Amino acid sequence: MSYPMRLAKYLSHCGVCSRKQASRLIDAGRVRVNGQHANHIDHVSPSDIILVDHKEVSEPPPRRLFAYYKPVGVDCKIKPDDRHSIYHHLPSDVRVYPIGRLDKDSHGLLLLSNDGALCQQLIHPDKHQEKEYVVVVDKPINEAFCEQMAAGVPVKGQLTQPCQVTQLTATSFAIVLKQGLNRQIRRMAHYCGHHVIDLKRIRIAGLKLEPLAIAPGEMRELPHDYFADITAKGQTPQ
Repeated sequence: MSYPMRLAKYLSHCGVCSRKQASRLIDAGRVRVNGQHANHIDHVSPSDIILVDHKEVSEPPPRRLFAYYKPVGVDCKIKPDDRHSIYHHLPSDVRVYPIGRLDKDSHGLLLLSNDGALCQQLIHPDKHQEKEYVVVVDKPINEAFCEQMAAGVPVKGQLTQPCQVTQLTATSFAIVLKQGLNRQIRRMAHYCGHHVIDLKRIRIAGLKLEPLAIAPGEMRELPHDYFADITAKGQTPQ
């Protein structure tokens, strides 16, 4: 992350709130920079003294990134009171969150990070980052099924975007998506007359699960700039 940066972006980067919420705080006069009421055009760095509601904003912690093999049965929602929540599987030495989601009944690659900019670049629908899955269904499929899935089908009132679908066996296929509707693959398969019995995510952008050699429930820390090429393409003026 380069400095100085716009104040609202910095507040978001520090985990205070979203950029939109930060703009509202600035408008309301609740933010001060070096003792002065803040302006939207202020550019700041960790050396500046920034107060929100008279409380000093701490410098953001080092960015961390983990690849996690989420098992079936783990829910991606952060709920300390739910024994199935991913909350109980997160690293203990750093506060990170899932980037995107993988439904409770699915398994495979999930990223964990405290880097909000990376999260934005990987999951925002306008960024079109690929995610690849291997899917097993309850009965044989054929070329017509793959073509129908690839062309797009109605899901929750909208037509899914065209995607890549490749038959692997009589009852399994690989699918590459650039969007992430809720339970999208399961709903697509159901529309085409099939029930998903196993769904595994094997790739996010250029990161593949297999070379990581991690078992379900295990994780591996990655260099924080692993996706630097993606974030660089998505940079906006500061």
